[in-house]
Amino acid sequence: MVRHRTHSIEFKRQVVQEYLAGEALHSLGRRHDLSRNLIRIWIQKFEAGAFDDEATAADTIQTYEARIAALERLVGRQALEIVFLKGALKHGPRPRSATTSVITGPAASPSRKDAV
Repeated sequence: MVRHRTHSIEFKRQVVQEYLAGEALHSLGRRHDLSRNLIRIWIQKFEAGAFDDEATAADTIQTYEARIAALERLVGRQALEIVFLKGALKHGPRPRSATTSVITGPAASPSRKDAV
């Protein structure tokens, strides 16, 4: 599956500024490894005002929200692992030093009745 690259608004603005300064679409596309159609779309968005400072702030917020979501998933996964491992410790095999003979059975635990 092909993963699409994402570009920052600053990069998009820079490419559009280079185009508006007189550079050809073909040379811009070749230099930045972009399709000419994508550059045309960025030019239309720039002219519509999509690359303003508010859009930059929104892009930054979106990046942070994606990072927060990834970290929350990681914390959830680690919490599940902790619960699983605690359960495995409770129900896991006893240490080899414990008495597990069929004849004698497990070691008796002291009770409070015996202490009186």
